[in-house]
Amino acid sequence: QVQLVESGGGLVQPGGSLRLSCVASGFTFNRYAMRWYRQAPGKERELVAHITSFGGSTNYADSVKNRFTISRDNAKNTVYLQMNSLKPEDTAVYSCNVQGVWGMDYWGKGTLVTVSS
Repeated sequence: QVQLVESGGGLVQPGGSLRLSCVASGFTFNRYAMRWYRQAPGKERELVAHITSFGGSTNYADSVKNRFTISRDNAKNTVYLQMNSLKPEDTAVYSCNVQGVWGMDYWGKGTLVTVSS
């Protein structure tokens, strides 16, 4: 049974930082790319960052480039999202995602990030 469990969200002031974690289980973690998505209230879900199976390549949405960093620790079955210089418009539920495990896509329940003074 594939499970993705996010943590690390919370309330932070503009300009602050947070690190999100997503612990995966139920599949061979180091065989799959991982993604972080976010969804703000009233908006469509947005792909934030992507990392290949061994972390050799990463990609980011233009809105978070040079502020967010995705990484992974395959020994811990965990993918991270380091978020710096946070802005109010980064407020959203952040979810991790894996695609193509036995032909299906899986999502975590998400963790809420609120950027506000």
